[in-house]
Formats: sequence, C-alpha cells, structure tokens
Amino acid sequence: MASFVSFSRLGASARIFPSSICAQCRRSFSSSTAFHSGHNRWSKIRHEKGAADQKKTAQRNTFAKHLTLYSRLYGPDPNMNPQLASVIASAKKAGMPKANIDVAIARGQGKSSTGEGLETATLEVMMPSSSAAMVIDIESDNKQRSLKDLRVIVKKYSGNVTPTAFLFTRLGRTVLRSKGEGAAAGDFDDIFMQAVDAGAEDVEQDNDGNVVLWTQPNVTHQVAQKLAATLGMEIHSSDIIYSPASDKVKLNEDEAAGSLGALLAAVREYPDVQAVYANVEKGDVSEEIWKTVEEHLGS
Repeated sequence: MASFVSFSRLGASARIFPSSICAQCRRSFSSSTAFHSGHNRWSKIRHEKGAADQKKTAQRNTFAKHLTLYSRLYGPDPNMNPQLASVIASAKKAGMPKANIDVAIARGQGKSSTGEGLETATLEVMMPSSSAAMVIDIESDNKQRSLKDLRVIVKKYSGNVTPTAFLFTRLGRTVLRSKGEGAAAGDFDDIFMQAVDAGAEDVEQDNDGNVVLWTQPNVTHQVAQKLAATLGMEIHSSDIIYSPASDKVKLNEDEAAGSLGALLAAVREYPDVQAVYANVEKGDVSEEIWKTVEEHLGS
C-alpha cells in the first residue's frame, strides 16, 4: 500500500500526494544553470574591471615618473616650468589625485610630500630558482622601514637578500624624442657626433625613432638637457640605471619565471620602490609568462 504525506503547513486546501510523487516535486526545486550564468557574468565584469584598474595604475605611474623627472630637471614651479605644467594638466584631466601629483613633484626635489628629505637605498636580491640577480632602487623618508618591509616581501616569494650589485654596472640612460607627432629626429650620424661632443659615451636609436644616450652617471642629466636644447628635442626619460655587466640569465622554466614575475609585481606595488633591475632575458618560457617579468623591470 502506498504511503502518503500531508502538507499541513499549506493549510486546509492542501492536497495529499503519494510520497513517490512528492519526491518528484521536491526534485523540481533543484538549482538550475541560471546561477552559473550569473557567476560567469560577474567573472567577466571582475576581469574587465581588473584590466581597467591596471591600465589606470600604469597611466598614473607614467604621469608620476614624468612629474618627478621634469621637477628634477627644470624645477617644481609649473609657472616657470612649461614641461611640468603640461604633465600636470594631462594628469588632472585623467583623474590623477592632486595628492599624488604633489608627491611626484616633491620627489623630484628629493623630498617627501611633508617636506622631509628622502633617503636613497638599494636592496640586492637573488632568486635561487632561476639564479636571477636583482637590484631594487628605493627612495624613502625612512629607508630602514622600507628595507625591512621589502625584506619581508622578498622572503615571502622565496628570494634571498644577498650581494648582487657587483653583477651590474651603473650607467646613465636618457631617451630623447622629437617634439610633435610625426616630427623627424634628424640625421642620426649628425646626432651621434653632437651627442658625443656633449659628453655621451654611446648613442642608439630605438624602434620608435627616439635617441637613446648612454653616459656616465654623474653627467646624465646635464648631457640630457644640453643635447635636448641643441637638437630641439624633448626629454622622455632620464635615469641612472643598473645594467648587467655580463651575460644575462635566460629564463627557460615557466615555474621559476612565474615566481620571479610574482616577486617583481609585489615589489613594484611598494610605494618607495623607484626601479627594479634584473639580469634576465627571455629563454624558453612562454610570451605570457615573460610579459609578467618584463613589465615590472626598469624605472
């Protein structure tokens, strides 16, 4: 004889069904694929938002770099510094907060936003998994705090703090570009001779037609300003960098390269880090993994 179940909570009008039928009824209330559709939509939104945030961060980092550079080269007053005024206007238009703009300008004067002097320091790191050597450039109003924080980050990503600077050479690197879109840089042989006369040790031309000057660190900014004025070009970047002194380490294993990329990303998020240099180059790793390494190197 079939058993019956009463749905008393449905009230007096509730009908009585055999339990086998009720089991079928209960199964009809199971979750559907509609939840998966919503989840996929949120994943897409989150991915797009993450990409937009990353693009905004990269744009602000570029503005900050140029604000610091033009403040260092031509002074912190935009009324007397048209290059700085132009970048400030562009940064504001792009939504960069005024506080961030002020910090970048002050950094160009070797000061924090509060007016305190900045200290420079480096942290030297080796990644055992890939034998990659790194030098991290720091500017901070409290370098001991910054070094302590960065040591924690390096340890978290399995790096070792150990001397590596002897594997690099200090060089000045300046990139000059033509003023105005489509403007020609001029005859390269003529530029080369003028650059050498101005104090450059070597001159190159990159894929975009920009002029790249290599100098001794102590004359980098002077040579950049002199040659920019002589050639009628503008200074796109001017840095004193760590260049590998010997052959670079080829990254051939995805796991080791991924670990290095993760460390570089974490280090670059630390606000007092100004640049990161590593003696690495692409080996057999995929383009996607190499990009996670390459995009965080340099200043």
